[in-house]
Amino acid sequence: MILARIRTGCLVLACAAIGLSPTASSGQEQIWRHAISVLEPAKLPADFKRLPYVNPDAPKQGELKLSDEGTYDNFNPLVDRGNPASGLTLTYDTLLVSSEDEIGVSYGLLAEALSYPEDRSSVTFRLRPEAKWADGQPVTPEDVVFSFDSAKANSTTLANYYRHVTSAEKTGEREVTFRFDEKNNKELPQIVGDFPILPKHWWQGKDASGKDRDISKTTLEPIMGSGPYKLASFQAGSTIRYELRDDYWGKDLPINIGQHNFKVISYTYFADSDVEFEAFRAGNIDYRQENSSSRWATRYDFDAVKDGRIKREALRNAFRATGVMQAYVPNLRRDQFKDARVREALNYAYDFEDLNKNLAYGGLNRVDSFFWGTDLAAKGLPQGKELEILNGLKDKIPPRVFTEPYTNPVGGDPQKVRDNLRKAIALFKEAGWELKGNRMVNTKTGQPMRFEILLNSPSAERTVLPYVASLKKIGVDASIRTVDSSQYVNRVRSFDFDMIFGVWAQTMNPGNEQSNYWGSQSANQPGSRNLAGISDPAVDELIKKVTFAPTREDQIAAVHALDRVLLANHFVIPMFYSGETRIAYWAKLSHPEPLPEYGIGFPSLWWAK
Repeated sequence: MILARIRTGCLVLACAAIGLSPTASSGQEQIWRHAISVLEPAKLPADFKRLPYVNPDAPKQGELKLSDEGTYDNFNPLVDRGNPASGLTLTYDTLLVSSEDEIGVSYGLLAEALSYPEDRSSVTFRLRPEAKWADGQPVTPEDVVFSFDSAKANSTTLANYYRHVTSAEKTGEREVTFRFDEKNNKELPQIVGDFPILPKHWWQGKDASGKDRDISKTTLEPIMGSGPYKLASFQAGSTIRYELRDDYWGKDLPINIGQHNFKVISYTYFADSDVEFEAFRAGNIDYRQENSSSRWATRYDFDAVKDGRIKREALRNAFRATGVMQAYVPNLRRDQFKDARVREALNYAYDFEDLNKNLAYGGLNRVDSFFWGTDLAAKGLPQGKELEILNGLKDKIPPRVFTEPYTNPVGGDPQKVRDNLRKAIALFKEAGWELKGNRMVNTKTGQPMRFEILLNSPSAERTVLPYVASLKKIGVDASIRTVDSSQYVNRVRSFDFDMIFGVWAQTMNPGNEQSNYWGSQSANQPGSRNLAGISDPAVDELIKKVTFAPTREDQIAAVHALDRVLLANHFVIPMFYSGETRIAYWAKLSHPEPLPEYGIGFPSLWWAK
């Protein structure tokens, strides 16, 4: 789905113009451009022949066998309900596609050009005349309008993400225009190029049984798209097979040269991550991204690794331009988590150092920023423009923002752990809780501090159990509940949890998505990414400053201030991240050397030998 990708924004237009025509509404000259960028003009000219990081001679052959954990029950990418199937993006195209060799640069895919006025109150895309659906019908402005209207009507996530886009309308034979309810929001012209474009005539037709299709509902009918692959076959909830289309309209576009090289891409689902790993070991799965540091350190010692039939790589590429926050997320909609001192106390009970040593073999790093790993992370004490911004919010933010750089508690040895637990008990006491016997109870109501940590995989339990044991030492009754993926998705979408894991990926151009992550408007919108339920006036003001920053310097200062305020309120308990993509794959697969600067290009750039 669109928001599962690393998203980019737009601050600076690409230099090359494709053509000029007058803009009827403003009298301005309409500049058609082939690309749009975040920080610097796009590197590639309008007549580029291919992306610089692909292998243009990569063979089109073989099957790529992949896996996923859990199950699926939906092929419709424009609804929030159900579990979307892996690989759906293979079947549809978008208006724009991002470069993995530049930060925040997008080039036209379905759109051959785009244009917008100086105040960025709208954006117009001109579709390629050769763009076709799998049934041979052309991709039209009506398809784009239908897809956008359906996305906003049927997906809370997309409706929130595109809430400042008021309309999409056909404005020419091959032109579609998006209009915005605010001016000078510099990323809106770019992000409307990201959502899936689906065929209006297919969705408004009938299925094989003669029933009307419904874009507002989940479906297990293989959908038709305009993308390089077709959904060829499946076993519901278990397997999916995608086949490369020989008649793909865009296969010779410069943006696609050297890409989409596997004849078949298939997915097999597993209920257990250990069984999934054994399938990879046995050669039934070709590629694995390893998310367990302990498994990475201890389980890759079998013969296929030793003799080179399986290759292992730990790559920094994607993290060169991606900040990450992974954390325990207390649900602030629950009364027991409303006090920031309680949330801070929960951090003091978390012994990352012991977990890293004993479970991850030292392979993890503690996250201490919502933009961890990038220059957007706040450091030291606020200065300059950042300090000016924070001074304007002085009565709305914790005073410690001005006097104490954020740091996580440090454990790892018995004395430090004891000191941290004492601090946790003291913070609970300040917040109106006290330790009675072996239970932490509310001094007014007598209710115990009790909550459930909701998980969607048994493999995560070993990471959580040490935290649960630590909490029990200070009388906090934390428990683990592991549910199947369908139930987990539904409960998270409706905020029916006490605490969960949360992961947010940040680009180098934070913008509109910040409202979906932390803004008051999304706090009670089912399906939003505001998992914690943050509703804070200062955070809302800072999000606006980030989104409407007039210069890059102003934007960075506002992001630093936002990061600092989010941390000071202890909205989450930061966890850890490795800071690299750890992959293992059978040697029959190959990829370009070098890989793109900011990504690993999987699977689109890879090929079978």
